Amino acid sequence: MRMIREEELERLRKEYPNDTRVELFRMDDPQAPAVGTHGTVYGVDDFGSILVRWDSGSMLSAVPDAGDIIRKVGGTE
Repeated sequence: MRMIREEELERLRKEYPNDTRVELFRMDDPQAPAVGTHGTVYGVDDFGSILVRWDSGSMLSAVPDAGDIIRKVGGTE
């Protein structure tokens, strides 16, 4: 796994603070939740992976560098 630049890591942490609600648009992993699944961010690790508790029960991280796509959604569900 490549190391992420500190500036990019800080940007991700500001964009996805804890408790941010997100929706999954793309994740290339056989264990991925279904597209459209919502979840709650609980952190960004030192590699730039966005840690998400998906409403489906999965805790698979979103990895933007690997092509995963999530989007912030408003409100609580």
